[in-house]
Amino acid sequence: MSHILIVEDEAIIRTALRKLLERHRYKISEAGSVKEALTKYRLNEVDLVISDLRLPGAPGTDLLKHAGDIPVLIMTSYASLRSAVDSMRMGAADYIAKPFDHDEMLATVRRVIGKAEQNRAQPINEKENTGTIAGMIGSSPVMRELYGRIHKVAPTDATVLVHGETGTGKELVARAIHEESRRANKPLISVNCAAIPDTLIESELFGYEKGAFTGAQSSREGLVAAADGGTLFLDEIGELPLEAQARLLRVLQEGEVRPIGSIESRKVDVRLVTATHRNLRQLSAERKFREDLYYRINVVQMTLAPLRERGRDVLALAEHLLEKFCTKIERPLLRLSPEAIQAVTTYTWPGNVRELENAIQRAVILTDKNSREIDHKTLDIDLDLVPIEEADGIPRPRSLHTDPREDLSLEDYFARFVIEHQDTMSETDLAKKLGVSRKCLWERRQKLGIPRKKSRRSAAAEV
Repeated sequence: MSHILIVEDEAIIRTALRKLLERHRYKISEAGSVKEALTKYRLNEVDLVISDLRLPGAPGTDLLKHAGDIPVLIMTSYASLRSAVDSMRMGAADYIAKPFDHDEMLATVRRVIGKAEQNRAQPINEKENTGTIAGMIGSSPVMRELYGRIHKVAPTDATVLVHGETGTGKELVARAIHEESRRANKPLISVNCAAIPDTLIESELFGYEKGAFTGAQSSREGLVAAADGGTLFLDEIGELPLEAQARLLRVLQEGEVRPIGSIESRKVDVRLVTATHRNLRQLSAERKFREDLYYRINVVQMTLAPLRERGRDVLALAEHLLEKFCTKIERPLLRLSPEAIQAVTTYTWPGNVRELENAIQRAVILTDKNSREIDHKTLDIDLDLVPIEEADGIPRPRSLHTDPREDLSLEDYFARFVIEHQDTMSETDLAKKLGVSRKCLWERRQKLGIPRKKSRRSAAAEV
């Protein structure tokens, strides 16, 4: 049981946070100020300190001077970029804005404690041998390859380009790279280039001087400068306007940034991680993305596999999300019915992890309170399933393969079954046995490269 010290002067917030963490089996101690925390407790005897930034007498960041290797998570009610970044520059493990989301708080606590335990238990020079990464779920070959690449690249300062479909978790990769780098105690600044209007993106990234344009009543530091010493993650970099691309190129080439309206440049030391779902090489050929910038950011490329190519990871993710959302709404842990498992593992998930997360959350909310099981109808995904148990006594597809979690992957099983029975069974019977629609059977044939080889008997059955 991990021991957490909460330092918060507002009793209501402190009590709510204590109850939340105690429900998840954390041992909790409390203090109302930095002075009380240092007087009543020894910080080296706790696993995590969660402290408000603004406290009576002294700010929460003063605890950083006494915490040593114990991680400190800072809460800030005004969530300004400057206060959050400054606290991380001083050594805070992370920050979270108030009012905080319960799920976000729990996830952050788990991540920070997990990382601290890993660092204590494992020498730095052995980190590259670990098989998994905190916060990332999956043991499929493509994920193990990704973990290995992250372990190799993270300790360097190489610029990384993460490519993957929407919803695959590109920001998780950026965070993992940052947390395993020598910059881990410095800020990680994440920017979604597609979410900021073209007219504001340059001032947000590079800052501006007072009077640089109408409305610039004071100077402002940009996000590139805010990431000095740490990592800058630019998501959807393919949406960055050409003018901003030219300024970013200067940051990479010269290691300096010049705010809008300024005649002086400032030196910055920033590790750049970018991500996109678009083909930047093609955009460069079409002159929609600077070719010189493309080659600058494409030093090391990492590709995130879509969920449909991750095999049994889909079921592991679904069960993890199921536990997460059951805990969030405080209901007993649900399980997936055989039909729901079939739906989860058969569906192609075009929206990837984000779509799976939405489906599981929706199912947890809509499942009757008296039920302990989620069925495929409640999942409500766009998949034409044949019922697993037919009225005429056709065996369950589940009986053909005892459990999807066994070592044989679902695709291996599917291919083996089709090849063994396609000469003696019609497409309709094959689909029924496998518990899928004929359309799904055809799509799987195309994907796995199993052409239909009709014998006379099966041809007659089709007629």
